[in-house]
Amino acid sequence: MQGAAVYPFSALVGQERMRLALVLTAVNPRLGGVLVQGERGTAKSTVVRALASLLPEIEVVEGCPYGCDPDERGAQCDACRVREAPPRARRRPRLETLPLGVTEDRLVGTLDLERALRAGEKHFEPGLLARAHRGVLYVDEVNLLEDHIVDLLLDSAAMGLNVVEREGVSHTHPARFILVGTMNPEEGELRPQLLDRFGLCVDVTAEADPAARSEIVLRRLAWERDPVAFRARFEAEEQALAERIRAARQVLDAVAIDAGTCELAARLSLRIGVDGHRADILTVKAAATLAALDGRRSVSPGDVARAAELVYPHRVRRKPFEDRALGTAEIAAAVAEALRGEVPAKKAATSLRR
Repeated sequence: MQGAAVYPFSALVGQERMRLALVLTAVNPRLGGVLVQGERGTAKSTVVRALASLLPEIEVVEGCPYGCDPDERGAQCDACRVREAPPRARRRPRLETLPLGVTEDRLVGTLDLERALRAGEKHFEPGLLARAHRGVLYVDEVNLLEDHIVDLLLDSAAMGLNVVEREGVSHTHPARFILVGTMNPEEGELRPQLLDRFGLCVDVTAEADPAARSEIVLRRLAWERDPVAFRARFEAEEQALAERIRAARQVLDAVAIDAGTCELAARLSLRIGVDGHRADILTVKAAATLAALDGRRSVSPGDVARAAELVYPHRVRRKPFEDRALGTAEIAAAVAEALRGEVPAKKAATSLRR
């Protein structure tokens, strides 16, 4: 779904937080994916497909079914790891769509046990996780998938590996991908345990401004009349954003994270009242990614505040009949208190929802 068939990412009107979350995950797939929640007709699917066209070309080991990086030995499959100076090729990262009703074998791949037992050969048939390696795995209506399938997805996204075991025979291959799930909460919600494991989450709603809604209609009609000409209008912006993503990837590991940033994230989690340490870690990672996206080598308190808007809303403990998301005003207040150091340890179990 590349080229003229894809609506330009830069042509989208509004939905700034959704676009930011997706760009951050494109820069840093280790953020654990993005969950986009919203009603129908809010461009959720459009923006995911548009993002894939912005990803820079990648260099792969020619003939490798996983598209291993020839320069990253530690993240290669077993076959590529033992090859000396393997042939190289370049291609676009893939966008793989996970269909509803997908089976476990279709997702993770299959092992030919009969061949392994009879001939002693381990034959693996790759699945969708293999095809999505170094690309985008898109799951529409993720809330309607079976829970064990979602567990497998999130495990692979977190580890960067896919491990398949059948009757004592196992196969492991790299599976690092940008995971994007979309859902309409009116059709059912994710279990809290699964919701928490998505790194970032955004809620999207239809635009309330008449001028913005009008612009959406005009751009959509122009796109349907002549997709090639429409893309040409935004080509410069698309290239600029693609270059920004590429540059941010290059500097991400050089961004300095100091103890003050980590303490601020910890105070924020205590103030908001989330369980575990996942939110702290993801807030620091997202803040560093924001700094890289801006071309900076250090994290500011402002980066932490912006990251918090994407990390915390879906993690707050809720009582019955409470709103689903934590508001940006509440998060901003929590950030302000954390910056002032007003979070004693005894407040660790205190939630903003009182």
